[in-house]
Amino acid sequence: MKTLAYSFYGLNDSVQRIVGGMLPVALLLGRLYVAWIFFKAGLTKIDDWGTTLFLFEEEYSVPLLSPEIAAFLATFGELVFPVLLVIGLFSLVSSLGLFVINIVAVISLEMIAPAAELYHVVWGLILMALAMCGPGLLSLDKLVGNRVRRA
Repeated sequence: MKTLAYSFYGLNDSVQRIVGGMLPVALLLGRLYVAWIFFKAGLTKIDDWGTTLFLFEEEYSVPLLSPEIAAFLATFGELVFPVLLVIGLFSLVSSLGLFVINIVAVISLEMIAPAAELYHVVWGLILMALAMCGPGLLSLDKLVGNRVRRA
């Protein structure tokens, strides 16, 4: 019985090493996916700024901010943070910034479809994982961090 338990622990360790080796790729894919979603939203906002302002004035109820400032900050964040996230630079700030944008988007709408809400939950979980785990080995943060530590 003891041998069987040791075999399971050995198998578990082997699987854990394999999965752990795939973590940098998973973090990169998470960064790319979330960045693409938010960047597209930012492009949509700048494509028709008049409609964007109208939506922030009439549809979205962003607390504490004027519609113009809210529209500008959301657009800025959706265009800048994804680029930083893709290259893995200032990843903590970028993932937390997009996390805040994601939360504000959900609370600003009076009615949100359950499917849309689910997407926001998924994006929020990916952003939270990126904030907690960091961008991984395939990032400028890792490269810069290694150089800074050596200097």
